[in-house]
Amino acid sequence: MSTAPQTAATVQHVSLDYRAGRWIEHWNPEDPEQWEREGRAIARRNLSWSIFAEFLGFVVWQLWSIVVVSLPAAGFKFDTSQTFWLISMPSLVGATLRIPYTFTVSRFGGRNWTIVSALLLLIPTLGLAACVANPSTPFWLMLLVAGLSGFGGGNFASSMANITFFYPAKEKGWALGLNAAGGNLGAAISQLAVPIVVSLTAVVVTGGIGTHGTSGTLAMAGLMWVPLILIAAFGAWRKMNNLSHAKGDFAGSLAALKEPHLWVVAFLYIGTFGSFIGFGGVFPKLIHDIFPAYSTFALGPAALSLAFLGPLVGSMSRPYGGKLADRFGGARITVMSFAVMAVATLALIATLPLKNFWLFLGLFLVLFAASGVGNGSTYRMIPVIFARASRAARSGAAPSHTARLSSAALGLISAIGAYGGFVIPQLLGASSSATGSYVPAFFGFVGAYALMLGVSWACYLRRGSAVARTGA
Repeated sequence: MSTAPQTAATVQHVSLDYRAGRWIEHWNPEDPEQWEREGRAIARRNLSWSIFAEFLGFVVWQLWSIVVVSLPAAGFKFDTSQTFWLISMPSLVGATLRIPYTFTVSRFGGRNWTIVSALLLLIPTLGLAACVANPSTPFWLMLLVAGLSGFGGGNFASSMANITFFYPAKEKGWALGLNAAGGNLGAAISQLAVPIVVSLTAVVVTGGIGTHGTSGTLAMAGLMWVPLILIAAFGAWRKMNNLSHAKGDFAGSLAALKEPHLWVVAFLYIGTFGSFIGFGGVFPKLIHDIFPAYSTFALGPAALSLAFLGPLVGSMSRPYGGKLADRFGGARITVMSFAVMAVATLALIATLPLKNFWLFLGLFLVLFAASGVGNGSTYRMIPVIFARASRAARSGAAPSHTARLSSAALGLISAIGAYGGFVIPQLLGASSSATGSYVPAFFGFVGAYALMLGVSWACYLRRGSAVARTGA
């Protein structure tokens, strides 16, 4: 059988065949006639519902980051270490789930798994509502329910894997970028909407203004998302499709794991995406602890009112990282991102004694923006790097082999990078418990960014390096 890639000149025009369960046979987005006739509309419909479901996944993934700040006011008495475990556990579980979630689309179908993965979000949302409604809930149960929020983090992998099959190569990058950005926005919206709804509920229930919410009203942090989750599951059931040709590539994943560049780029992605999701999780807690004077706004504490700006800026800057990488090279933009992240963190350390809230917020937004740009540029590097690695390993390797290696690497690197969301809160919590200050942890982050900058330069930008000649 020929392994030559299909082109517009060689592709065979085949009509789509629709089967029970909303399965589609003979899907081929590289067939321009099929794509223009019906494929594009189907792909857009599936992308829209995929974005909505993934958005809710990120919402649920980040719920505990905003809830923990209000736990003391609701009657819970957890120490610093326990609080940071509640923040970081969803990232630990979510990062781990991304690996098996990558293969669920081929096993169950993209539409079918979107329904299941959306409905799974009901467990952590209803569980959160039940836990925070009772201040006597033991810590181990709170931690278990917080870990179940990791279902939302796993959704990214299955959603991205599903959309990959719907689009032709020339439009795949844009579609995946929209899918990723739409999901990432869930982290910001979660931190924006939860304090508003909880505070308004407290006003209605108690007649008070400026309260954090009691244990009863704090339950709305989980309950408010239940209707949207049900809409996402219903929309996936009614509007999305399964593709019969969407097959997993376990062999490709094993091959990617043997490639040293996978571990190098995954290390860099821990610094970019890990910083985005890690700092996104702890940002409300940091503002609340460092600036207690800003703890009473009309609709809740400053931490709950403004923390959403960090994930929002990080999400919005990610596509620009990809665009800049297309123009100047992914390695160059990644190096610059780490440089900005290191400088911004040093500036944070230097200005903390000033106790200037707005300066702190501005510097953190610079850090979030740089991490978002780094997310986009690092992702752009992966296909180029693995194309070179494939050609080096196999002289004249077929494009299909390169595509398989790159696709597998994207999924694995996204999973490994998400562990940064666990590491950053844990380091900050340990720093606070041991020294009473977050500064030692921030110095550690500066060192990590400097190391990652050096690695990305040495491997992918240094004159004479094999990969640098590919323009990664």
